[in-house]
Amino acid sequence: MKNASTAKSASSLAASLNQVLADSYALMSLTHLAHWNVEGPGFFALHTAFQTQYEELFIAIDEIAERLRALGSYAIGGLGALGKTAGMKEFVSPLPQDGYVRALIVAHEKLIKDAAIARTIAGEMNDPETEDLMIGRTTLHQKTLWMLKSFLKG
Repeated sequence: MKNASTAKSASSLAASLNQVLADSYALMSLTHLAHWNVEGPGFFALHTAFQTQYEELFIAIDEIAERLRALGSYAIGGLGALGKTAGMKEFVSPLPQDGYVRALIVAHEKLIKDAAIARTIAGEMNDPETEDLMIGRTTLHQKTLWMLKSFLKG
């Protein structure tokens, strides 16, 4: 039987993973929007990069939700709930290329911060599987940040 402290920790982990889930869903949507509407001399590179990113996020969303279920919790859903939970600033097209890139950088940075919180809670709960999932997510988003920031230096 779980004690109150363990139950509270499990609840905190579920809430934190749902935050990362919502962030990932919102970022996928924003990246897809940028993919559809980007224009300019970097069109082909950005269009392709954004597609790679939103497709990867779609897979990650499923992994995060399934981890929640494996832990005995429920994943949030619905566009309203996901958007409200993510709390990411949405942008409206059209934007210049660097506008899309800058907006996505902000969204990736938020997701990295929220994944770090989930990773820390998982570590405190001795849950290396969730910790590993969050480390993997963070690594991927850090790489994407590097690529997006490098585009801006062009």
